[in-house]
Amino acid sequence: MKFVLSAFSDEASPDFVKQLEALKRNHISHMEIRGVNGKSIHQQSNEELSVVKKQMEEYGVGLSAIGSAIGKISIEDDFAPHVEDFKRIMEIAHTLGTENIRMFSFFIPKGKDPKNYRSQVLERLNTLLELSEKEGLYCCHENEKEIYGDTKERCLDLYSVFGSRLHGIFDPANFIQCGEDPAGIIDELLPHMHYMHIKDAKKATGAVVPCGYGDGNIPLLLQKFNQGEGECFLTVEPHLTVFDGLSDLQGEELKHEFTYPSGDAAFDAACQAVQDILRNGNFDYR
Repeated sequence: MKFVLSAFSDEASPDFVKQLEALKRNHISHMEIRGVNGKSIHQQSNEELSVVKKQMEEYGVGLSAIGSAIGKISIEDDFAPHVEDFKRIMEIAHTLGTENIRMFSFFIPKGKDPKNYRSQVLERLNTLLELSEKEGLYCCHENEKEIYGDTKERCLDLYSVFGSRLHGIFDPANFIQCGEDPAGIIDELLPHMHYMHIKDAKKATGAVVPCGYGDGNIPLLLQKFNQGEGECFLTVEPHLTVFDGLSDLQGEELKHEFTYPSGDAAFDAACQAVQDILRNGNFDYR
């Protein structure tokens, strides 16, 4: 397996050019596009998308996926407007040149049993899959906490129903925040995984930390993914704490180990941590 690095570069800056600069600075060839110049990717006009595409070409940055928020609404919310958003996202995927659309399986109301919403979740996902299949695109499901497919059991339920129609994204930090052990569940989920979000977290607190500093056992997960063939995207998703008041400390030392003075600094730290693990493990990546 050859790993191809990507990242949610909007965590470095909302400004798209600065995102591209952050990727180049960290030797990352692709992005999972999500926020552009203060707006979600699906809110960009055709004219704005034309500029985005040109800027990506100028910087030599490819696109691993559309980092959409499709399926990140309550299962009780109106679905029709969401379907229209999805149609627009599919148009954008074609325009920018990716087959992959990151998506979710709907938030379950707090205190309610997810099993009671299973049929509705499956119906909605099938609608999205039918639309994407007509366009030759992949729905890539991320295990976000508090959605239907947040645990190993319910993720496997989705894959048992939809088989290879639904592609998986393995997010170790999200699993940790749901009480799962990523290293203990990877073998069962791996056959359904399309790529991986590189994000780590502490089991005790759920806090997201740079890869290798949490309980995600990232090196082991990479070894498991490495058993495959071809190429696999690894998308860096920093989610690290930026302390906006740092400039007001007037030189006072900031004690928190994983707090950063800017989005750029947090982004760089996350990218460096991932590449340290890849180099130390002698993984093939670009």
